[in-house]
Amino acid sequence: MNKKIIIGSRGSELALIYAQIAKDRIIENTTLKNEDILIKKITTKGDQFQDIRLSEVGGKGLFSTNIEKELLDKKIDIAVHALKDLPVIETKGLITNTFLERNDPREIMITANKKKLKDLKPNAIIGTSSFRREFQIKKIRADVSCKLIRGNVGTRIKKLNDGLYDAIILSYAGIKSLKMDDKISEIFSVEDVIPCAGQGIISLQCREGDDETISILKKTNHNETYQRANAERNVLKILEGDCETAVGVHAIVKDSKIIIEAELFSLDGKQRFYEKNSCEIEKAEELGKEVGQILKTKSNNTYKK
Repeated sequence: MNKKIIIGSRGSELALIYAQIAKDRIIENTTLKNEDILIKKITTKGDQFQDIRLSEVGGKGLFSTNIEKELLDKKIDIAVHALKDLPVIETKGLITNTFLERNDPREIMITANKKKLKDLKPNAIIGTSSFRREFQIKKIRADVSCKLIRGNVGTRIKKLNDGLYDAIILSYAGIKSLKMDDKISEIFSVEDVIPCAGQGIISLQCREGDDETISILKKTNHNETYQRANAERNVLKILEGDCETAVGVHAIVKDSKIIIEAELFSLDGKQRFYEKNSCEIEKAEELGKEVGQILKTKSNNTYKK
């Protein structure tokens, strides 16, 4: 290879871990060597706005727009994203068809004293930036109060230790990647707290028509994760989900079948709409669309403003 491959990533500790994992997987699956691939840090708007809900300043795209611009401008060759932060509508001129093997998609809770959700004091304050997590936790403990929390994992844990919250909810994948498993107080099953679409998946994006990079990424793709990711994201596409859409979607592959479990909440969180369905793995995308449509019909659009 004549030129260096440049991977673009957010500059947070966790994002750079994901970028390094991506680099390692590319090296493992191609003839490229360590010196052939560089990682470039890119600041995103999502990193700049740390104290308000993403939906108030532009939604999920805040974590990807700047990186995608560098990709379109040919300043980088591959963009690394946490799939859960990537909008479901693909940016024109780009393709996201490569997914690394999924990390644990479950949600976890951290408390200062290792208490579990059922043992927290009455009306405990739980930090989360997600309406989905808020409604799911209140489904288990109706008395708790959820309060907005933003920032990277270290910042959130500091706010917890400073007594601003009694507990915080985070993704297991991030905590595992940061090797902070010892801080976990409780791990929720995917049945109790259905994660958001794509949680625990690292996605790699490149330019349309960049055949050399497309070929590299094709060799790096994890097929089962690809099927699960597409199934889950097609549920979101049908719902036209954004940051304020309280929807959990989780797909698994079992005996050549794909099974999708999903739940959608009304805007106020008081109504829950649930669907579980399966089909042959080759029809994963169609199943995602079908589940999305069923939830949309059941909810009568009560999940949208």
